[in-house]
Formats: sequence, C-alpha cells, structure tokens
Amino acid sequence: MHIYCLGLNHNTTPIELREQFSLSEDAIRSALSRLACGHLAASIAELVIISTCNRTELYATSSHMAIAELEAFLSDACGVPAKQFRTHSYRYENLDVARHLFEVAAGLDSLVIGEPQILGQIVRALELARGQNMAGPVLNRLFQSAIHAGKRARTETDISRNPASVSSLAASLAERVVHPIAEAQVVILGAGEMAELAVEALRKRGANRILVINRTLERAHTIADHWGAEITTFENLDSALVSADILISSTGAPHLILTERMISEAMLTRAHRPLVLIDIAVPRDIDPDAANIPHVKLFDIDHLNEKLEGALAERMAEVPQVKSILDEEIKEFEEYMKSLEMIPIISDIRQQAETIRKEMLEKTLRRLPDLTDAERARIEAMTQALVKQILHAPTNRLRAEASCPHAPEYAAVARTLFGLQSEGLCGFSGQACPISATD
Repeated sequence: MHIYCLGLNHNTTPIELREQFSLSEDAIRSALSRLACGHLAASIAELVIISTCNRTELYATSSHMAIAELEAFLSDACGVPAKQFRTHSYRYENLDVARHLFEVAAGLDSLVIGEPQILGQIVRALELARGQNMAGPVLNRLFQSAIHAGKRARTETDISRNPASVSSLAASLAERVVHPIAEAQVVILGAGEMAELAVEALRKRGANRILVINRTLERAHTIADHWGAEITTFENLDSALVSADILISSTGAPHLILTERMISEAMLTRAHRPLVLIDIAVPRDIDPDAANIPHVKLFDIDHLNEKLEGALAERMAEVPQVKSILDEEIKEFEEYMKSLEMIPIISDIRQQAETIRKEMLEKTLRRLPDLTDAERARIEAMTQALVKQILHAPTNRLRAEASCPHAPEYAAVARTLFGLQSEGLCGFSGQACPISATD
C-alpha cells in the first residue's frame, strides 16, 4: 500500500487558477461519495481532501501508482482539464507525503508562518472523509499523526504565539491596553477584509460589544451576521466616538474620517475615560494630531508594522525547533508504515489460530453434552486465552522486526513456520524452490 498526495497551493498556483479548485464541504462530500461508489479511480482505497483559500490537496492510498487517477479525480471534481493545472501541481509519495502534511499542519507551508487555522481545517477534512467512509486505517493514522505534530509545534514552540497580521496585531494591542476587553465598547470603522479580520481577532480575544460603522449597511451586515456585531452608518459616528473604548479604523477613504476637532469634542463628554485609536488604513483615517489629546492613545499602521516584522521574525526563529519536532513525529510514522508489511501476516496467523480453536472447541463440546452453559462458556474463554497467550510473543516479535532490514526474511519464515506460505516456495526468499515442494 502506498500513500500519494496531489495538490496546488499559493506557492505554485496563481489565484486565478487556484480559485477554480476551491471546494465547499458539500462539494467534497459529493466527490468523496461518488468515489466511494466506484466513480473514477478504481485503485484508490482511501481519500481525504483539504480545500482552503490557499490550497487544495488530495491524500490517497492505493496499491498502484495513483497520481494519474488523482489528476482525473481532481479534474472531474472541479471541472478543470488536467493539462491546465498539471504544471502547477505538486506530487508526493509515501514518507514525503507525511513530511508535507506535517509541515502543513504545523503552519510551515502557510502564507503566514504558524497560522493556527490550518490545523482546524485539517481536522475538518478528516471528519468529512470519515463521514463518507473514505478515511481508512492508513489515512486516519497519517492525519492523526499530523494533527498531533501540529499541536506539538504550537504548544512546545512560539511558532503561533505572536500575532502575525496587522489586524490581529491591532486586536492584540487593544486587548493589552483596555481591560477587560470583554466589557469594552469596540468600534470598527469600515467593513473591508482588514475590518473583518480585526473583528474576528477581537471576538477570539473575548470582545463582546462590537459596533461596525460603514458607509453602506450591506457589507456591514455580512460582518455583523457572521460575528454577531452591531452595525450603523457614518451619520452616527459622533455618538459612537463618545461611547467607544477602542476604535479601529480601516476604511478606504482618501481623506481623514476622524479629525482632531471631532475627537476633542468627544473627549469633553467622557470625563477622564481613555480612548484607544488604532488606525490601520492607508491613507490614514485619523488625524495624527489626535495623539496630543489627553487620555487618547493613537497607533497607526507604521507602529503596527514594526511590531509585525518583529513578530514574523520571532516566528521564523522557531522554525528549526518545529522541524525537529516534525522529524520525531515522521520517524514514528515511518515505523508505523513499516509495520504495515507485517500486519497481513499477523492477521493471517490469528485467523488460522482462531479457525483451529473453533474446530477443536466444537469437537470437545460435542463429547461433553452434559456441560452447563456456564461450563461451556468457561471452556471457550479458556481456549481464547490460551490462543492469545501462545501468539503473544511471536506476533509482538513480528511487529518489532518490521523496521529491521531483514523484515522480509522474517516475514517469509513466519509464513513458512505457521503454514501460511504457498507450497513450493522457499521459506527465506519467497521464490520458487523445488526442495520446498511437497508431493
């Protein structure tokens, strides 16, 4: 059994093409369901699909080279001819698949190094595959190992501990300056992507009272509905300024939105209550002279960028330690992969022993017709324990030898000793041998 990965991501594929491979959860379920029913790709035994804004990746197991089948599957699922994406795609096999997925889970392959969202997306991809019975023992083990590796990278290093976007930095700054943030009135000026990321980051930090102010309510509704914020228009900006504890501004306006005079008038009605202004717009929305107003703290994009560069540098410094963790996890997964070669033999040995046990038990019980049900149950339990005890040492030894360079020889001898080897084959080489043949 081999593991394959076929994928496209932000490093290999332009957004104009990448967006054609974005699959919703319903689309993933549908594609997996059709594969489970035998549509396309007959040799693929297991399949997990990861689809995010930055990547679409297929992970599969197959007893044959399956890249061509994965290309056909991806082409069919997304309606894009394989020749259009082949040169943008990357392919991995076996342990290289594991190394790639572990790096994805740790955030090393993300646009922002160490970002935590990818780990949840991997968990969800596995859940979707399980829901369609397309995640078997190998991919379940691979993804669980990757998730474990991703969690270790985040708990044992600082790869994700420093905010790494302007919006998340703004939210982090607001959280540090205003306590407690759960009780603070947060006002967001603008409803673009930066504003939404700021709202998301604030929500994750516990902010409960968020008011989004935008020129039009249509876009503001999108944020409000998703994150549970309130909305209003710029006509209510003055009153919002009076009530705000934190104001984050990110409009696309070519001029100042908040003048020094507007802020000064608002502060006259607030006694000594401080106001934190975070301006992440370019051109700036907030008059820089507002920084001179008593009880006002003003931060602009340059201030945040300085912190962002520092945060990203700190994350990059963690990469060697993260890779060291991944090496440990990959080594463990490699041992598992090697053990797969012994699993069929162990399964055959147990099946053979179980067949013999049942036959002998049946003969014995036929000769003892006067036994009670309880006595019959005790005898059956005894035979089960006996078989388990006898097979314990040899099956454990086979697992242990799976990573040995001589594992194939151990496997062949085991098949011969337990009568699993076909007649006429050498017990060591597994090849045809006249001496081993019986008449």
